Amino acid sequence: MENEPCIFCSSGLKIIHQNKLALATFDNYPVTLSHSLVVPKRHISSFFELTKAEQDDCLSLLLLLKNQLLDDDASISGFNVGVNDGVDAGQSIMHCHIHLIPRRKNDVSVPTGGIRHVIPGKGDYTQDALRSS
Repeated sequence: MENEPCIFCSSGLKIIHQNKLALATFDNYPVTLSHSLVVPKRHISSFFELTKAEQDDCLSLLLLLKNQLLDDDASISGFNVGVNDGVDAGQSIMHCHIHLIPRRKNDVSVPTGGIRHVIPGKGDYTQDALRSS
């Protein structure tokens, strides 16, 4: 699955922050308010193919964004950080990108399991759920 032209490589992307090897932008289809993306500038599909320098620049922007969001929005009480790597993992834009998703108290009724909910039925890993499986 290829995206032509790549929306991260084409012009018009609203850049929040950038450094030498990566940039940050808001997600066009946010799952929460201020859902952001960190994107390496080099067009590469897999997170695992990033160089150490690219990983460092991406992490630097993730931390910068996290701190900025916490300063700007006192309702944020947690974050999900995620990468969909490969079509079977849900990647739909074949340019590596890292999601920074701000979370707020009571944004879902039971947050336990977090990203484990990407596989239906696997988010509840309490002892009762484990015994019944």
